[in-house]
Amino acid sequence: MGFAVAGSLARKIPIRKAKPAPNLLPANDTPGSSETGQHSLLRFITCGSVDDGKSTLIGRMLYEAGAVFDDQLDALDSDSRKFGTQGAQPDFALLVDGLSAEREQGITIDVAYRYFATETRSFIVADTPGHEQYTRNMATGASTADLAVILVDARKGLLPQTRRHSFIVSLVGVRHVVVAINKMDLVGYDAAVFERIAGAYRAAVRSLGFASIRFVPVSARDGENVMRPSALMPWYDGPALLPYLESVAVSRAAGGEEDFVLPVQWVNRPDLDFRGYAGTPVAGRARIGDPVVALPSGRASRIARLIGAAGEASQIATGQAATVTLEDDIDISRGDVIAAAGTALPVSRGLKARLLWTGERAMLEGSQFLLKLGTQSANAAVETLHHSIDIEGFRPLPAQSLRMNGIGLVTLRLDRPLVSLPYRRSHELGGFILIDRISNETVAFGFVEPGAGEARQVVGEGSVLARAKRGLIRIVGRRGTPDRRAWLAAVSWRVLSTAGLFAAAFVLTANAPASLGFAFGDILLRPGLRALHMRLWRKAPPGALQDGAGI
Repeated sequence: MGFAVAGSLARKIPIRKAKPAPNLLPANDTPGSSETGQHSLLRFITCGSVDDGKSTLIGRMLYEAGAVFDDQLDALDSDSRKFGTQGAQPDFALLVDGLSAEREQGITIDVAYRYFATETRSFIVADTPGHEQYTRNMATGASTADLAVILVDARKGLLPQTRRHSFIVSLVGVRHVVVAINKMDLVGYDAAVFERIAGAYRAAVRSLGFASIRFVPVSARDGENVMRPSALMPWYDGPALLPYLESVAVSRAAGGEEDFVLPVQWVNRPDLDFRGYAGTPVAGRARIGDPVVALPSGRASRIARLIGAAGEASQIATGQAATVTLEDDIDISRGDVIAAAGTALPVSRGLKARLLWTGERAMLEGSQFLLKLGTQSANAAVETLHHSIDIEGFRPLPAQSLRMNGIGLVTLRLDRPLVSLPYRRSHELGGFILIDRISNETVAFGFVEPGAGEARQVVGEGSVLARAKRGLIRIVGRRGTPDRRAWLAAVSWRVLSTAGLFAAAFVLTANAPASLGFAFGDILLRPGLRALHMRLWRKAPPGALQDGAGI
């Protein structure tokens, strides 16, 4: 069933009336089957820098796909006159940006999810913010995506936030990218501009390991190359954006091939005669009678019963929520993991991980947080900050701290052993968050790296020498950091000052021992006098420290 276009809105669209293509269905209709007979779903995000046109592109796609109802078109007509940034044209971004603050500022703040479908595929699209302040929201939207549509303003080219978002989507495991070079209408649909940006992006992300990168020139505002190829860009011989999203093959890890792993979410104990462990398997398949082991305790047993959504079951597989009962009474609680016997799952008090820091205050070595990994939780301290990532070239750099939106490699020390896997193997057992224990704010997203055993050995070496080395690093800073350079500058100035005092005293007294004692006395006396001076000034009333105070 087609959708009628509101007359006032249709008159404002100079290119064409929006009629649903024959192969498109409204978002609330049942989509057809794919060639394999299986339901095809693509989760993707739009990301990029501020004002690259992410919300406008999604709004235009929904409109072109016939997934916007008459009352929504009427509301868009009214909202475009009130909040729009496109003059007499409809502002399709308002179909996605619903918060009042977003409409007032003309930016995306929160993640907005929209759903629509065609005959060949269903879509869940997340519109994520481009502003640096809301990078954490972008990472949240990317964490469940199969593909990322990264927008680039054709006038501006690659920006730091474009590079940051590209690194983040690779970090969370997105392997397929579409680079939509938007606002081609503002550069005269110039093929040279498109090729230049495409070449720069390929060079910039060469080290990120994407499985596929597709470049599509579009004008989201006018709908050029969104639903069908544009006559204004005859030099582009590839598919339009939405047809490409309909056909792109997104590789996923095959389920059911690995050993059974079930993080325990809840201990189901309705009466004295029943004790079940509820959760959703993240890998493998389990059957009644299979031998299992409870981690981290290592106690072994066998599966007695499996209870799924429809009642008793003979087996369960990845993604099927169920309750498991065991033949033996074992002390198992929320956060423990039930796994097939013989499964090689690392259990460690240390994690080596990449962090995306989202807190307002900088992260320092020694900082302590609450860590949540799946259903597990523990107190965590930053043992070592190995390096941060330079967002321009994605190179590791020495670092003393991680500031907001910084990305770095760390080793964490935990107060209890946790079961974990590298994030590339398991998102459920490899992704975690760090929470500030005072403010309860989520301050970092974490991704477990291979080498948890190495992290355990480093953490276990709580020797005097290791603690002394960490203390020395806190004082003098890491090699190559601004803190180390500042420390060296202060030391060199103190040495030069002492040498000058010694020379002046020796010229006046011609007594080397006395001059040397005077110089070393200055080394000890000056810090003490400075500390006393600062303490006295801190005790002074505020008016004495501020120019014009009290007037």
